[in-house]
Amino acid sequence: MARAPRPFTPKVVTANDLLEGDVVYLTEDDQWTRRLSEAEIITDEAHAQLRLLHGERQPEVVVGVYLADVSQGDNGPEPTHFREDFRRTGPSNYPHGKQEVSAHV
Repeated sequence: MARAPRPFTPKVVTANDLLEGDVVYLTEDDQWTRRLSEAEIITDEAHAQLRLLHGERQPEVVVGVYLADVSQGDNGPEPTHFREDFRRTGPSNYPHGKQEVSAHV
C-alpha cells in the first residue's frame, strides 16, 4: 500500500557563513542574514527548491546550505525542530559570537 505524500511545510534556506561559521538565513532579497526573523518563509515546494539552488550556488559565501522547517511566529519564522532552535543561538562556547553579544546587552 502506497503512502500519501507528506504535505509541504514552510521552510527557510539556512547555511553557515564560510568565513565566520555563523548560522545564516537567506532573505527574500537574496541577502544572507544572521537573524532568523529576517529570513524568507517559503511555502511552495518548487520555490523552495529554487531558493535552495540559489544558496548552493554561493560556495564563496556559505557552506552546508539546506532547507529547515519553520512555522510563522509573531516576529517571523520560528524553528519547529530543537536542532534549528539551538543553531540560531550560536556556538555553545562562551564568550563567542551571538552569545557574547547577547551577554553584554
